[in-house]
Parts: sequence; C-alpha cells; structure tokens
Amino acid sequence: MSMKQILHNLVHRQSGYVELRWHKRTSQSFVATKGRVDVANTSTTEGVGVRALVDGAWGFAATADISEPSIKRAIQQAQANAALLAKARKGHTIALKTGRLCTKDFVGDGFAELQQMQIADKLGKVIDLEKQLAKSSQRMHTAKVRYTEYMEEKAIVTSDGANCSLKIAQPELALSAIAEKDGQRATGGKGAGVSGGWTCLFNHPTLNHVVDDIAKTTVDLLDAKYPEGGRKKVILAPAVVGLLCHEAIGHTVEADFVKAGSVAAGKIGQAVASPLVTMADSGQESIAGYAVGNLPFDDEGVETENTIIIKDGKLVSYLHNRETAAEFGVNPTGNSRAWLFSDEPLIRMRNTYLLPGQSKLADMIATMDDGYLVEGAGSGQADSNGEFMFGCSHVWEIKNGKKTNLLREATLSGIAFDVLKTVDAVSSEFQWDLGTGHCGKGQPAKVDAGGPYIRCEINVGGRQS
Repeated sequence: MSMKQILHNLVHRQSGYVELRWHKRTSQSFVATKGRVDVANTSTTEGVGVRALVDGAWGFAATADISEPSIKRAIQQAQANAALLAKARKGHTIALKTGRLCTKDFVGDGFAELQQMQIADKLGKVIDLEKQLAKSSQRMHTAKVRYTEYMEEKAIVTSDGANCSLKIAQPELALSAIAEKDGQRATGGKGAGVSGGWTCLFNHPTLNHVVDDIAKTTVDLLDAKYPEGGRKKVILAPAVVGLLCHEAIGHTVEADFVKAGSVAAGKIGQAVASPLVTMADSGQESIAGYAVGNLPFDDEGVETENTIIIKDGKLVSYLHNRETAAEFGVNPTGNSRAWLFSDEPLIRMRNTYLLPGQSKLADMIATMDDGYLVEGAGSGQADSNGEFMFGCSHVWEIKNGKKTNLLREATLSGIAFDVLKTVDAVSSEFQWDLGTGHCGKGQPAKVDAGGPYIRCEINVGGRQS
C-alpha cells in the first residue's frame, strides 16, 4: 500500500480538520577542490508531519516512524496540542480557505534520470570541472566546485479533500574561484539549480561556457578599479533583479509579514513601481525554463499558480497560505512550504521574478550616457520596510552608450519600491539566475529568482582605488 493510501485511510477516520504530510528526502553533496573531492555527504530523512485544527487553534506533531500506529499517535498528539492552545487563546480563531486542493500524482522530469545515475559519474564531472577551472589561468589561486541534489518524495492528504503526491529532483552546481596577483586577490563564481535532472542542469544558460567566463572575469578583476559611489543610473542583470525581487520585495508581500506590519501592508491597488514593472511568484514557471522552485502543489495540498504581485506598477496581491487567505478574503496562492516533515509549513516564495519587457539590452546601453551594468550578484540583506543592501562582485562602466571598463566590488542600497519607481526600460531578454543555495526564514527553502535586465536609479557604494 502506498504512503498516500495509508494517509488517506487514516485521515478519513478523524473528526475535524487533519492534515497529513509524508516527506522523504534523499540528498547528496560533493565539494571538489585541488583535484579531489574534499566533502561528500549523503543523507536520507523520512517521516510524517501532522497538523490538526481544533476549536480554531493549530496543533502540530511529527513522527519519524511511518507505521500506522505511530502516525495515529501523532494525530492524537496534534489534536491534543491544538485543544490545549484553543483553551489558552481567547478571541482569535483560525479559519481556512479551501482553494484548489490537489488530487494528482506528479513525477517531475529528470527524477528517474538522476535516481539512476551512478555516484561515480557525478563525482567525475565535478572533479573535472574543478580541474578545468584550476588550470584556466596562471593567476588562479583556488578553484572549488560544489554539487548538491535533493530527491524529494511527498504525499499530502487532508480531511477536506487534498490527496496528492510528488517526486521531484532538484540538482544544483556552483563554481567559485580566487585569483591572485602581487598579493591582491579577486573572487568570482557562478551557479545554477533546476527542478529537473542532470541533463536539464547542464543545459542551464548560466552554465554555458561557465569555466571560461569565471576565469576571465576573476583574473580581469585583479586589475580593476572600484566604482565611483553615489546615486547612479544602472542596468541590473537578471541575477541582481532576482535578488531585489526576492529579498527586498518578495518577503514584504508574504502575508504573515504583511500582518506584522511590513511596508506592503495596506498598499493593495496602489502604485508601488513604474508602470513598466510587473512582478510575479510562480510555482510552475512557464516563462523561460530551468527554474528550481517548481512545485505542483504546496505543503497544504493547494495547487500552485502564477501569482501576479505587481501589475503595471500597482500592487495587486500578497502571497498566502490557507489561513491568511481566509483572513484577507482571497484565495490561497499555494505558498505554504515546510523544509522537513518535522517543520510546520510557513508562507514561502517559489520562483520570484519580474516579467520581461519590450526593450533590448543593447539599446538600453546605447541610450545611456553614464552609469553601470551591474552583474555578479552576491549576498545581502533587506528589512520589512523594503530597505536593502546587496553586494556585487563586479560592474561594467557605461560611458556614452558603450560598455567600457570592468570595475570591482560594488554595493547597492536603497528602498526597493522607490527603486522600482525609477525603472525606465525593461529588456525582452530573461533568465532564471538565483537557483543555488537556500532562502532562510526560520527554516530553509529551495527557491529561484530572476528577470530581465532593468534600467533604474540606485545608490552605488564604491571606494577609492
């Protein structure tokens, strides 16, 4: 009997709302440096998470023992926890909006391919890429290649109609380099992740000529000057656009953050960006392929969708789970996600992006007198007011309509909605470019982000060369 059938049999013996989520994850991770694999990890986690709604309060329990008696005990524990919380909480009660509950069984492209591959073949490719990068230049000091994959299997059954399962693969590859000259060092790197198999990963546009691109940029940065600071006209590359969308805007429109008073609270229907800007978060991207955050349904069993957040500059939607959808009087958007079976679902993004426009990158550069093309998206931070600060490994100077000098280590800062109001061109070129690593919000999540090139005004921090 399948796990989905076991959960189905158990949940329909219960009174009230019960949600059962079986989750098995098998992960592999390899890090190659100096011609050998330095780190190799393989792990499997499996169990069932249970949520129960009793008298308007949630209760949660989980078990790593997937036998029927153990799952029954977890259901009883979740119900008991909910009953205790219901007595302690007076006034506010939780309601759920039904939404589009999924009843499908989904097997993602590439799952079988990756499952059938030998570990030795994966290790061989990772080691080969590291060797290529290490030998790419006499200036190359350190090369590192990291490969990670998650093989996800889930079944979700709820007492009000969700009855679905999935098998998806999420591999990713990240390359990094350090070049050195006369005691000076420069760093560079690229990476990509997909919801798909091995072939899909290595067809990702970001990985085209990846070794040559990283080597050239990193070595060239050794002689690069620093950008001039100040408020600048810039063109942001897709990875930087994705970082802005996810960190500085996406989190502010997650409905739990909205309830806590984020900058997006109360702004539905208001202009928050240039009319050229339309932004979305999708569980099943169909715009360019190769996104890592694709999910047929969320961890409440709600079918995912393409949720338009900003349309023609106006804020039109937040990101919801079933609880906040009921509070706001809208439909759930399929954004409820949990990292492990033992985690409670939270409102999380999936694939967050700006939609492409009508301009061409070449024309955007040609019609710009002075500014920067910003690439090399790095880490950063943003707060609930949409204020952000991001690091970028490099930018290109633009003078009189031409891309000229490579410059190193820029910092971008501002308030996200204010920056989006200055957008005066959006390219037709589009790319997913933020599919490695994890988003953190109390627990990790695999997400992606990207977009077109956009031209806007932003604060650029540099330093004296």
